[in-house]
Amino acid sequence: MEHTTCCVVGGGPAGMTIALLLARAGVEVTVLEKHPDFLRDFRGDTVHPSTMRLLDELGLGSRFAALPSGRLDRMRMRIGEASIVAADFSRLRAPYDHIAMVPQADFLDLLADVAAEEPTFTLRRPAPVTGLLTSTEDGSPRVHGVRYLHQDGSEHELRAGLVLACDGRDSLVRQAALLRPREFDVPMDVWQVRLPVPSENARGAVVAHVEAGGAAVSMDRGTYAQVAYLIAKGTDARRRAQGLDAFRAHLAGLLGVGEDVVGVITSWDDVPLLRVRMNRLRRWHRPGLLCLGDAAHAMSPVGGVGVNLAIADAVAAARLLGPALRERGTVTTAELARVQRRRTAPTVITQRMQHGEHEMLLRPALDGTLTGVPAPLRAVGRSGLLQAATAFLGGKGLFRERPPAFARRVSAPERP
Repeated sequence: MEHTTCCVVGGGPAGMTIALLLARAGVEVTVLEKHPDFLRDFRGDTVHPSTMRLLDELGLGSRFAALPSGRLDRMRMRIGEASIVAADFSRLRAPYDHIAMVPQADFLDLLADVAAEEPTFTLRRPAPVTGLLTSTEDGSPRVHGVRYLHQDGSEHELRAGLVLACDGRDSLVRQAALLRPREFDVPMDVWQVRLPVPSENARGAVVAHVEAGGAAVSMDRGTYAQVAYLIAKGTDARRRAQGLDAFRAHLAGLLGVGEDVVGVITSWDDVPLLRVRMNRLRRWHRPGLLCLGDAAHAMSPVGGVGVNLAIADAVAAARLLGPALRERGTVTTAELARVQRRRTAPTVITQRMQHGEHEMLLRPALDGTLTGVPAPLRAVGRSGLLQAATAFLGGKGLFRERPPAFARRVSAPERP
């Protein structure tokens, strides 16, 4: 049987961030990633100001800057015939005055490469986890590790002082631990498509297109535009039955592009479905186990803040748990609860803000009752101060999580 101090299940933003931080503390940490690489379609490719500052504090600013990237200065919305700026990141203090558009695979490869420089770090992939190792102590179950599949197909056991579930909104680890999230109502699911970037005017842009009867968000990804087309929750089968021509025609009208642009969608295979969920665990932990990121709280795609929240979870957990893992090789339930208390407020507030945008804008758009620009958005569109405030909330978040001293490499981050 294999042993490690901390087993991280899932090599996403939360998993790779906390693995790097704990490895820098000298904690033996093993990441189990079920896929052979980090390449995925339609992952969140936005790196927000809070994460860029974190990378600088970790001494990774120059390496991050060398990755292929775009730059987002403003979030624009077209609601009916009106065009507004919903968030102006350029009003934030430099150098954290934009969102970097970086393929998430490149970002995760960077974290993995840096973590591999630490002697206590191990990344295994493909290594899908199949279950938990548990025992009963004082009448209550405790997690002692995981079972996972080796590359040769054989099942292995990995014992650990702490298991971190960073395996996303459909977390197998969370399910095995009998942790059930509270689900919140959301008005939409999302069809994801790739289109040619329609014009030079769309370069580097993220634009929300909203009208009575539909909504879509287009994002320039350099060689193509990534488009999230919103459909009313649970209507995927019915909408597909209406035919591909109907979808292409509505999408072209919504985005204001020609048939040649949407003509690249040649079959429904080009239109994968993302079933949107927004939920939150009442309890993020069991003895020996802690859920982080989407495994603890799936976020709406509104604002693209899910990665922000996941990385902040990881930083807080590393700071609060790292010393105990380094000194004792395990953590108490009270220490795990402290992480949840620290991260609950920003999670709850962000989800409530997302719910507000759902009800104010997206639900009326999808059910056809939207009659114009909602008053709060009109106010934001007219005020540079409010545009800076929305950029701050979306880009930096409500609670800044500073990396622990053992992981920092510079004290005053500055990036050219």
